Order: sequence, then structure tokens, then C-alpha cells
Amino acid sequence: MAPIGVFDSGYGGLTVLKEIMSVIPDQDYLYLGDNARAPYGTRSFDIVYRFTLDAVKYLFDQGCRLVVLACNTASAKALRNIQMLDLPKIDPQRRVLGVIRPTVEKLPQLTRNGHIGVLGTPGTIQSQSYDLEIQKFFPQYTVTGHGCPMWVPLVENREADTPGADYFVEQEIRRLMRKDPEIDTIILGCTHYPLLIDKIRQYVPEGVRIVPQGEIVAESLKDYLGRHPGLTQATPLGGPALDGHLGGPALDGHHADAQHQVTYLTTESADRFGDMASLFLGKPVKARRVEL
Repeated sequence: MAPIGVFDSGYGGLTVLKEIMSVIPDQDYLYLGDNARAPYGTRSFDIVYRFTLDAVKYLFDQGCRLVVLACNTASAKALRNIQMLDLPKIDPQRRVLGVIRPTVEKLPQLTRNGHIGVLGTPGTIQSQSYDLEIQKFFPQYTVTGHGCPMWVPLVENREADTPGADYFVEQEIRRLMRKDPEIDTIILGCTHYPLLIDKIRQYVPEGVRIVPQGEIVAESLKDYLGRHPGLTQATPLGGPALDGHLGGPALDGHHADAQHQVTYLTTESADRFGDMASLFLGKPVKARRVEL
């Protein structure tokens, strides 16, 4: 079985991976966090594209035929170029998917009045990727984005449950709602934000729906695999697998079971990654450091 690659600039994509593994438990997974070059949110389109392409090629070399960009910044700034310019040259049979379109496609089932708010990193908001994608499918909707520069540092510094986090969460939600008081649906356009979900719910006005991406992306991926089953079949087109094989024990030692194997890779400290990943996944994680 070819593993499904899941990529993020750091840790946030683990919230997406967690939901994917819950919805699709019978696949193998290879997670790669480019922590050494994170954050991506403040970087230019060209740099994000180059870094993301490095990661996609690496995951392809490990045997993945399908890679999910579980990162809003990479989905916003790199996905289209990779799909249009690189996949035809690398291998037209392989696929790279993002997190923005599945979220957008779900909106008609979520909004009542078509007023959509998007909370994300400043880089994602400045890219206007959600605005463009929503307008393409649903031009009648009103989209209002708002950048939250402090939310990712709050999560990664383990401050998500502290009183200090309340101030920053309440502040940004109030700013978003002032821009459009009619917003009835808020997309959490950053994969870190589900770790702030309790505080977000506390300050979002009553009746406003909050939309984390993980479950939506997982259900969309399940449907996609149902239509493209060959993407998880092992293929000789892939490069050498980790440790020379895909069928041996998983590197983390905690996620290998009768259903699937999960391997965690990082471009930074493996120990730090494992420590942070356990916060996102709620279980011990071991990782391996790699270079792209």
C-alpha cells in the first residue's frame, strides 16, 4: 500500500491528519512538517511555492502517490502552480490536494445568509485565496477575511488554555464581526485554530457557525479515494521507501496497528516535533528528522 502524504509547514496539519485517520483508518500515512523553514505565512508566493514543491517531491520519493497540503498557506500560495506546472512533468498520475476547496464546497450546507467570515494567518488572508475560491463557486456570497497574527504562537507556546489567550481570541473575533455583523459562518482558515476552539466558541456570537477544516477535508478525501482507488496502491514509480520498505514497523511506535501505519518526519528537531505533536494528537509521538 502506498502511504498518503500529508504536508504542513509545521504542526497545524496534524489536526487535519487526525481527522483523516479517523475517517479513513485503513490507509498508511506519512506526515512531513517543514519546521526548520516555518512559518510559511509571512513568506512570499515564490518561496512558499518552492518550499512546498520540495516537500511534495520528497513525499513522492518516499512512495506517496497522493499528497494532501494540510496547510492553508501552502494551499493558497503553491497548490495551483504545482498542479498545473509540476505534476504533468513529475508524474501525471500522481495528485496533490489542498484544504481550501473542500471547505468552500461545503459552504452551501453551512451558511443561511451567505455572509462568510474567514479567520487565518495574515499570509492566508492577504492571499485572498478564500475570497477568490468562494467567489468562483458562489459569487452571491459576501466574504470577509481577518488575520490573527497571535493565534499560532499562542498554540505553539502552549498558551491556548490560558487567560491571556482569551484576550487575543476575543479581540480578533470582535474585529471580524465589526467588519460584517451579518456573518453567520466562520471558517477557521488555519489548521492550528481547532486547538483554540473552546475559546473561539465562547466569543463568537450566538447562532454563528464555526467551521474547522479537518473533518471536511477528511470526508472530501474519503470521497476522492473512492473515485481514485489506484492512488493508494503501491507502485514502482515511487522512489525508495523509508528504511527501504513500507511494510515494516512505523517509526512512531504508537500508531502501528492492524489498520494502518503512520510515520512522522520533520526538518527540525525530532524531539521537539514529537513533544509538540503529542499536544495536537493527544498521544505520544516519535519522529525522524530529514532534510529536503
